[in-house]
This record gives sequence, C-alpha cells and structure tokens, in this order.
Amino acid sequence: MFRQALTISGNTFTEAIRQPVFTVLVLIGALGLVLNVFLAAYSMEPGRGDNKILIDLGLSTVLLVGLLLAAFTATGVVAEEIEAKTVLTVVSKPVPRPLFVLAKFLGVTAAIGVAHATLSCIFTLSLRHRVMQNASDHLDGPVLTLGVGGALLALLLAAAGNYLYRRSFTSTFVALLCLTQVLAVLGVSVLTPQWGLQPPLAELTRDGGQVGQVLLGLFLLFEAVVVLTALCVALSTRLGQLPTLLIALGVFFAGLIAGALSGWVDQRLSLPPGVGVFESLIAVWNADIGIGLKPVYTLAKLVYLALPNLQFFWPADAISQGNSMIEDLSGRFTLAPILSVSGYALLYTVALLGAAVALFQRREVG
Repeated sequence: MFRQALTISGNTFTEAIRQPVFTVLVLIGALGLVLNVFLAAYSMEPGRGDNKILIDLGLSTVLLVGLLLAAFTATGVVAEEIEAKTVLTVVSKPVPRPLFVLAKFLGVTAAIGVAHATLSCIFTLSLRHRVMQNASDHLDGPVLTLGVGGALLALLLAAAGNYLYRRSFTSTFVALLCLTQVLAVLGVSVLTPQWGLQPPLAELTRDGGQVGQVLLGLFLLFEAVVVLTALCVALSTRLGQLPTLLIALGVFFAGLIAGALSGWVDQRLSLPPGVGVFESLIAVWNADIGIGLKPVYTLAKLVYLALPNLQFFWPADAISQGNSMIEDLSGRFTLAPILSVSGYALLYTVALLGAAVALFQRREVG
C-alpha cells in the first residue's frame, strides 16, 4: 500500500509541475516579488516604512500565488482526471479510494512546496536587497548576480534539456529554478553587498532578527497553503476548475476576515476578551438586541467557526510591529505559538481530507 501511495504521489507531483499554468504562476509570483522592491519605495515613512511595505507585499504575493497554485493544480490532477475517466485505471486496481485521494493530496502539496520554496528564496533575496530609496543607493551585486544569474541558468539548462533529450521544459525549469534560488540564498548569506565575506548567520540576526522572523512567517504561510490545498482537493472530487477556484477564493477572503467578524460581534455585545465561540453564540441569542441582528451575529460566528481563520497564519503584523513569534512577553524562548498554529493547520487539513474521501467515495467515475 505504501508503494502504491508513493507511486501515485510521484506521478501527481510530476504531472503538476508539468502544467504550463504552474510555471506561469510561479513566474508571475517571482516577477511580483521583484517589482515589490520598487513599489514599496513610496511609503510615507522612508526607510523603515518602505521595508514594512516590502514585507507586507512579499508575504501577500506568496500567499495569493499559493492559493492560485492550489486551485489550478488540484483541479488539473484530480478533477480533469475524473472527467477524462483516466482515474478508472487506478481505482479499478486494488487501490482504495481513500488512498488515491490522500496520495493525490501529497503529490499536489509536494509540487506547491517546490513553488513555495522558490518564491520564499526570491522573497528572501528581495529583503536582502532592500528598497532603493535614493538615487545614490547601490544595487546589491551578489543578489542580482546569483539570483538573476541562477534564473537564467535554469532557463538555459531547461531549454537545452528539452532540445537535446526531449525532457519536459516546464518541469525541468521549475525544479532547476528552485535549486538555483536556494543556492543563491546560500551564496548571498556569506557575501556582503560589496562582495566581502561575512558569517553565514549574519543575515538572520540583522535588524533584530527580522529575516529569521520572515522565514518563520513563510513557514506559517505554507501551512495556510496546505489547508487551502486540502480544500481544493476536496472540491475537485466533485467540481470543475472554475467552481473550485471561485469557492477557494471565497473561503480565502472570508477566512481573512473571519476573526475580525467574530471580534466585532464580541465588541458589540461587550463580551470579555477570550470568550469561547460557543459561549458567544449563546450570548447572542440571550442578548437584548433586535430580532434582525441575531441572525446576522449568528452568521458571523458560524463563519468564524466553520471556515479556516487565516489570520492565525498571517505573520506580517507581528513582524512589522517587532514582536517575536518565538518569545513570550517576558522574552523567553517558546515554540507554543508556532506549535498551536501548526496543530490547528493539521486538524483542519485532516478534516478537509476526510471530507474529500467522503465526497470521492461515492463519486461515479465510470
């Protein structure tokens, strides 16, 4: 059974990164991260404010591209395979349907993980380069040479492999781009902007460890993308590409404001901080308010209860305010916040995969 799961996951991974839309979205995300360095130079607080905007724009770009990759990739390797009846070649063999769904999810997640790693490396390079605020500012030579040079090298090698050995250009390019950008980050970590040598961990401790906080934030964003991937896989077992994309976008935007909606209800009812969602629901129906407001408040609470609260995974506010995600109020090291968010992501992913298995279990594929 393990070998079957590994085979299906590997084929799904290969099929996912071969999709032209996968490469296009990765390139769009990479271009957006590069342009953010120039777009962030127009804040009302030059210097620190520009870099805050750069972090916000970069994290937003990575998260949005991850959502689009999840929607398009999941439908490309699940929904289209069901519609084309090619899934029959798998489920007609002794392969349980739950195993098929889980293996598909793992393959899609691995492909999106490669894209996320690539974009995270490009984002890290953009943070190292910083926003150019004055005409006298100099370009960061190592960032441009290793980052842009690595991308061009990946392009040339992928083109050569396609021409000489008939290898898939898109999958080869995506894999090589990820590799070259990882090497670029490692190279930049030991080089100063003037091509001097520096300790490998110097970048992580710069500006109070801001880069290290950003890397933790990117890890949290990947967990959010994994949750959205599980959602898209579940939707793809029954729906096509366009409905899956629309519902995923709706859940994405609703998940960003779900916490704010719940907090708004608590504030209107003057509930104490930290009150549970079920206690607040009881308080809504016991409150002395208009009968028309009770359904509105209840709907806001149900949205918070049912949809993933993506604000848990959003690190930009903490990074911009200089709050550490691995220290408590007294400054002691703790992984409690990271572990709690990871546990939330794990439970939500398991729940969505359970729904995906249930939806696919009775799906007619013949």
